[in-house]
Amino acid sequence: MLKKFCLIIVVFIGLNSIAQTKTDSLLSQILEQTKTAISKQVLKDPPLYRLQVIYTQINRDKKNIPSFKNYYFNYDPEIYYNPASMVKMPLAFLSLEKLNELHQPGLNKFTRMQYDSNFVGQKPLLTDSTSDTGYPSISNFIKRAFLISENDPYNRMYQFIGQEAINEKLHQKGYDRLRITRQFMGYSEEQNRHTNPIRFLNSDGTTLFAQTGAYNTKPFDFSKHFLLGKGYMNKNDSLINEPFDFTKHNYIPLEDFQQILQSVLFPSSVPEKQRFNLQKEDRDYALKYLSQYPSETSYPKYNDSLFYDSYVKFYFQDSTHKMPSNIRVFNKVGWAYGFLTDVSYVIDLKNKIEYMLSSTIYVNQDGILNDDKYEYETVGHPFLNDLGKAIYGYELKRTRKYRPDLSEFKIKYDKRSSSDVRASIIEVDN
Repeated sequence: MLKKFCLIIVVFIGLNSIAQTKTDSLLSQILEQTKTAISKQVLKDPPLYRLQVIYTQINRDKKNIPSFKNYYFNYDPEIYYNPASMVKMPLAFLSLEKLNELHQPGLNKFTRMQYDSNFVGQKPLLTDSTSDTGYPSISNFIKRAFLISENDPYNRMYQFIGQEAINEKLHQKGYDRLRITRQFMGYSEEQNRHTNPIRFLNSDGTTLFAQTGAYNTKPFDFSKHFLLGKGYMNKNDSLINEPFDFTKHNYIPLEDFQQILQSVLFPSSVPEKQRFNLQKEDRDYALKYLSQYPSETSYPKYNDSLFYDSYVKFYFQDSTHKMPSNIRVFNKVGWAYGFLTDVSYVIDLKNKIEYMLSSTIYVNQDGILNDDKYEYETVGHPFLNDLGKAIYGYELKRTRKYRPDLSEFKIKYDKRSSSDVRASIIEVDN
């Protein structure tokens, strides 16, 4: 047992010792302006916090065409972080893409769905009380995944696309370092290869389109090991004094997430093969719910005291829980195993500024995974708020030759009626 433990430690240390991080002086200088004790603590030892930051500067020409320049801090795609709920973003885009490519008359993101089961552990889904129709749909899954990052919508989009297609489609778009291998259902490796049969319904309840369950026969390359921590709590709440093995977990480099978001925000800024096949109305829908607040939304009707406007806007998540009226953030966040991640496009409609900011941080002082003792509130969130302030402050002062026309991103958001007396949702799995 001792020899096995030592071997694991050697493999873990070896992977990290060869990592070559990328840091640009401009971003370092911006981060040095942060004054809080938390920021100084984190920036003093970026490897300890597995901190990675990408700041994307956007400049427009006289025709309002944007160009992009990435600046990095401690970035290396070989430094593992757990993407957690970040994977919901590409699956939402792939779901919209698949609907378009099925070419089925009457089939779209609003079409009612029902999920059956045909393999051990699979769970049917026949109704959805959070939707305006009472049925599941891709449109409502996207809302729930983006507004407060619910987990089951991710599972259902995973089942709709299929494990094999998810990876093949994203690899074809140039994201060949990533792998998405699992749902958030505690499934085994084999169970994750199977997906549920699905029926799309007409308004009268008859079947419009049926999709059989799928099975992925293609292997994944797990030759590179990702081991982290000094111990973890197993499913029986027993402490195992070995590093936690993330080798077969989902993995996407931070820069890939930045590019995935950029490809939908600014399709013409990336090569054609990297774009998602979205209709204009689908892209508009995705952007709306990437930036809409829970308090503005009627279906699902979330409790806006628990799920406040900055709930999934980490760079603006301060003690007020409010968002500045002149700012909108198009983003996706993730949190699990001590990791906090946010990939954002920020616009200030009043001051005419725009930029992208992507980062991940690991806060787990005791080195034990799965013990629910992470410093999210004392270190992680305060640091990300400081980071957001630093970049926003720099952007406010940055000289631009041409001010951006941001009218494309002036979205008409929903507005929850004050007469809506339905009970709000207070418990979710995210």
